[in-house]
Amino acid sequence: MQTKDYMKYIATIIHSAVFATVDSKGRPATCAIDIMDYDESGLYFLTARGKNFYDRLKANENIAFTAMKGEDTLSRIAVSVQGKAKEIGSEKLPDLFRKNPYMEKIYPDVRSRSALTVFKIYEGTGEWFDLSRQPIERASFSFGGAQTRKTGYFVTDNCIGCKLCYSKCPQKCIDIGVKPVVIQQEHCLHCGNCYEICPARAIERR
Repeated sequence: MQTKDYMKYIATIIHSAVFATVDSKGRPATCAIDIMDYDESGLYFLTARGKNFYDRLKANENIAFTAMKGEDTLSRIAVSVQGKAKEIGSEKLPDLFRKNPYMEKIYPDVRSRSALTVFKIYEGTGEWFDLSRQPIERASFSFGGAQTRKTGYFVTDNCIGCKLCYSKCPQKCIDIGVKPVVIQQEHCLHCGNCYEICPARAIERR
C-alpha cells in the first residue's frame, strides 16, 4: 500500500485511536481520539481548548498513537504513528462535522462548538502490523518529510550458515537459501529469537 492508503485506513476504517502525549511534569498521558479526516499531507482531529489534552498538545507538538481493528488478537490490524501535531484552527471544523455527523450529537449547535479547534498531524512515521495474515505482515510509511528508520534484526556477513536462527523463528521468515541468511522484514515479529540463538553473533538489532 501507499502512504495515502494507510492514512485512509486509519481515518475511515479504524477511526478511533489512543493518543500518547506528555504532561507538564514529563509524565505520559493517554486519551482516546477520533481521526476525522486525512489527505496526502497528514491526519486531522479535533479537541476543545478547555481540555488538558489541548494544553499538552500546545506545550509539546510530539505525539504518538496506536489504532487497532479486529475482533480478537489473531484478526487484528494495528497501525502506530509517531509524529508532530499543530493547531490549524476552526476553518476545517464544518468539513469535519460533515464527514463525521455523529459529532452533532456531542456538540449540537454552533455555540457549543465555539471551543473546538482542529489539529493536523503534519509530519510522522508509521508502522502497519497485520496479525490476521500468515505469516504476519509489517510495513513502514512516512509523511510530511519524515524519514522512516529501518528497525528490527539484520544479519551481517559474520553469518556461518548454521540455520539455527530459522529453527527458532516463529514466523519462519528467514531465507536460509543464501549466505548470509536474510530476515524478511515484512514478516518479522521483532521477537529477537534469532539474535539470542546465533552462535556467531552475526545478527544485529537496529
